[in-house]
Amino acid sequence: MSTPAPFVSRAMDIEKDWIDYNGHLNMAYYNVLFDRCSDEAFEMMGMGLDYVKQRRLTIYTAEVHVCYIRELHLDHKVNVSFQLLDHDDKRLRAYQEIRHVDGWLAATSESLSLHVDMSGPKVAPFPADVLAKVEAMRAAHAALPMPERAGRSIGIRRKTLEPQSDRR
Repeated sequence: MSTPAPFVSRAMDIEKDWIDYNGHLNMAYYNVLFDRCSDEAFEMMGMGLDYVKQRRLTIYTAEVHVCYIRELHLDHKVNVSFQLLDHDDKRLRAYQEIRHVDGWLAATSESLSLHVDMSGPKVAPFPADVLAKVEAMRAAHAALPMPERAGRSIGIRRKTLEPQSDRR
């Protein structure tokens, strides 16, 4: 089976209970959409629900950076992409986008996830069979350009003031 580059989720609906008092998708539920796509991508790499139940191994999220670009509303339908940017023997770095089915960008997310042995719980290396699938996805995604929004940091940009000249 070939690995899609990037992986794209099934189409997802916005649920009524996710709409906040501002009339649009509440910020928390963007993360639910990202997480549902990640679950689909992890399943493709052999780390789905059966993996957790049978092998007592799983994925924990360590860090996430979300950028909210455009509001989503109740009648919208979206797809979420998953691009594996990097990995080592215990971690995955991924970039995701939520796009309206019409193609416009609603939000982006960059995350660092940890492979965890639930008996600890403790961070643990991927088993060889799963690591091979992770490497296959990374190889398929390596041909994709680095997303412009990946690697962003949070800060307040300030305009620098020109030094005042001595006026006498």
